Amino acid sequence: MVGSGPNGLAAAATVAKAGFTVLVLEAAGEIGGGARTADLTLPGFLHDECSAIHPLAASSPVLRAMRLEDHGLQWIQPAAPLAHPLDGGRAVVLERSPAATAARLGEDEESYRRLLEPAVSNWDLLTGARLRRPDRPAGLLRFAWTCVRSARGAVHSQFRGVPARALLAGLAGHSNLSPDDPLGAGFGLFLGAAGHAAGWPFPRGGAGQIARALASYLRSLGAALRTGTRVDSLDDLPRCRMILCDVSPRELARIGGHRFPASYRSQLTNYSYGPGAFKVDWALDSAIPWAAADCRLGATVHLGGTAEEIAASEQAVWSGQCPEQPFVIAAQHTLFDRSRAPAGKHTAWAYCHVPNGSTADMTERIEQQIERFAPGFRRRILARSVTSPADFECRNPNLVGGDFCGGANVWRQLIARPTVHTYRTPDQRVLLCSSSTPPGAGVHGMCGYFAARVALRRLRRGA
Repeated sequence: MVGSGPNGLAAAATVAKAGFTVLVLEAAGEIGGGARTADLTLPGFLHDECSAIHPLAASSPVLRAMRLEDHGLQWIQPAAPLAHPLDGGRAVVLERSPAATAARLGEDEESYRRLLEPAVSNWDLLTGARLRRPDRPAGLLRFAWTCVRSARGAVHSQFRGVPARALLAGLAGHSNLSPDDPLGAGFGLFLGAAGHAAGWPFPRGGAGQIARALASYLRSLGAALRTGTRVDSLDDLPRCRMILCDVSPRELARIGGHRFPASYRSQLTNYSYGPGAFKVDWALDSAIPWAAADCRLGATVHLGGTAEEIAASEQAVWSGQCPEQPFVIAAQHTLFDRSRAPAGKHTAWAYCHVPNGSTADMTERIEQQIERFAPGFRRRILARSVTSPADFECRNPNLVGGDFCGGANVWRQLIARPTVHTYRTPDQRVLLCSSSTPPGAGVHGMCGYFAARVALRRLRRGA
């Protein structure tokens, strides 16, 4: 196994559980890929280096089956999955109950319930946890039809009021897609349904706890893990029957391209990456002073104002520009997890999208967006740590140009991710299992699990 992100660890665990000997090699000094935690600002302040909130981990049938709680993982569920402030001291809140969320949306109450409730009641079916006959099939079909629309199209066709439109636009902003790209609404609706069905939790002590629990589970199965072991060529690996790579297509081409025909190498090197991320972490002397008290209910806060403002921000990124008022996704863990900061102090984590590989400094613009909805925020800053797209890639070469989604989520790369062969490569002993394979980005382990199933079939027939 090359690489130790959550997908790689899930792949390794699936193979090890089947009784095969597994070795995991990680170039960094710590396992985890994008699931790592460090004191980036001041001693005693713990910040997640990449992923911070994990709705898909809580929903993942693969991770749930591993019972990671038995290996030290403790999930924290905030009072609400998500808050989205609006100007004037107002906020819209995604609550665990679709009905409670809808009740805050005024004229869009019934539309919201009709759209989201069928997905929530069929959540085990949507996540693949259980195959069964769907409940409310007509409603589920309506949900699916809306999912294939663009974010802008769904926002304006489904809702009339500012709060509901802003809520859906913010959810769709996680897609890393232009607001006019097909399927953009699907990402937002799926995340919204996840919030109702499973919450948007995070691990006590930081995202690194997910990787540590996975590593503990792996060791309980007899697998071995080596950190600080950089792989520059697959030919340098110990003798093995199967190699699973939790790396980007570009990295796969670098370490194993000589094994593949030119046509496949070309597909790997021409794979398209999405927008990068510009992230800021803060050590704070007190909690963020939100103008809307409801913003203290969620660990995740979407900062972008109206749906039109969010669309303008994301469209600018896809046009190669850095938005003046970026859509910002923020996390405030220490409202619910006091282990991450000294007594009485707090942390904050936030990022915005920028063009892939952008060198622009977005710190001021991100802080302005927070200050807009939380006047006095800057006075609470003790220290900050900035992570540019180049910094992301330097820490982890799989985050090409700062893209931590494993590649652009455009429709053609959802069907053929990274190629029509998905996990398979022309070399029967080499498989790809990163978020550059289906079902894509998110700390859920499903890419690794599906790739491991392919590996197991080959191992059992003696490939």
